[in-house]
Parts: sequence; C-alpha cells; structure tokens
Amino acid sequence: MIDIIPAIDLIEGQSVRLEQGDYQTKSLMPRTAKEAIKFYNQFEQVKGIHIIDLLAAKEKKAKEMDLISELRALTDLPIQIGGGLRNEETIRFYDSKGIDYFILGTKAITDFAWLEEMTNLFPARIIVGIDARDDYIYINGWTENSGIQIPDHLAKIEKLNLQGIIYTDIAKDGMNKGPNFEKTAALAKNTRHKVIASGGVRDNSDLKKLAALEIPAAIVGKAANTDAFWQSIVD
Repeated sequence: MIDIIPAIDLIEGQSVRLEQGDYQTKSLMPRTAKEAIKFYNQFEQVKGIHIIDLLAAKEKKAKEMDLISELRALTDLPIQIGGGLRNEETIRFYDSKGIDYFILGTKAITDFAWLEEMTNLFPARIIVGIDARDDYIYINGWTENSGIQIPDHLAKIEKLNLQGIIYTDIAKDGMNKGPNFEKTAALAKNTRHKVIASGGVRDNSDLKKLAALEIPAAIVGKAANTDAFWQSIVD
C-alpha cells in the first residue's frame, strides 16, 4: 500500500485549499488544522502530515510558526513543513519544535550551495519541492517561472543526502482530476531519491495507479477532507 500523507495548507491560521496554486481561489476546508490532525491520526494508512505555510511561500518569510508548533503536539506522526524556509534559523526553529522534515522550494531551486549546506546540516531530513508547469520549475509560491527545467535541477541534486523529492504538477493541484501519472513516473525513473506524488489525488484508484508505478508515497489534499476518500481506502 502506498503511504498517504494528508496535506494541511495554512493562510492566516485557517486550513484552506487553492486551485493550481492561485491564491484568489482560496476556499476553507471543513475541518480546522487542529481538527484535521486529530482526524488523520485514526487512519493506519497515514504515514505523515504535510503542512504548508502558504503566505510564507509567497512572502518569503515564515508566518505560521506558532500554530505549526501547536499542531506538532497533536500527533506522533512525522510532520514535514514547507513554505518560507529560506534560512537556517527558520529550519532550526522548526527542528527545535520536533518537526521531522523540511521542504525547501524556492531557495533550493535558486541557490544550490545553500541547499547543499542544509543537507549537510540536516542529513536525510531535507525534502526538495519541485513544483512545475510542463518541465519548468516555479518558485515564490508558484507565482514565478524560475527558468530552470526539471532534468537540469534533478541532475544537480542527485548526489545530495535528501529525504526525498515532492513533485507537484501545478496544473493538477486542487483540481480533483487525478495526478500527472506520466511525469511523476518519469521523474522517479531518473533519480535515486524517493519521489512523493502531489497534486490531484482523488481516491484509492489514483493511489493504486501510483503504487503500480512504484511511487512510494502521495500527498492528498482536498480529497483527504472527505469521508468518501477514506471509505474508498477501507473498501
């Protein structure tokens, strides 16, 4: 069975979802972040929690540090944090609060020397977020094309001691139309790192297809907030 990692996206303390990373499409989730953590704790298929500080990703500075610290206390599951992790100080703060893994996006794409330094300081605890439209990686909360293509960056980070890579097809994220199976599988075949699928997962059929492609884990956002999703897992 593929590992399920439910996503909690935060804006101003609220649990929200966006469509294709567009901040204008913000919608509230039916459960608060704290309620969601408690809900996910009950499912044995859940192997971790994915928390993103959305405004931090856009504004380049962590915003939800206090709430994320409170969420850490509500579960024994591993937690991976992303959004606004642009310096060692922020990573060390989350480390001090017991956060397990750190998702580095923009600066991991634009500053390889810094990424390499962070992986040396936090071996096997750094996850690189590759958020893409077609083959181009987007940065700053998915608002800007970095001009860097996936294969080029993949080759640079291959030697690093990472926890893994999260691949998100921005066009699929929040759309409830299924992940990009083809590109997720292609990326996984071109790296030794664990690839975590993200964006568009709807139900157990999507998870089974990803598992058949030898993808070990998937982040599930909007669907994970529905009872129907978890019923499809049980059935």
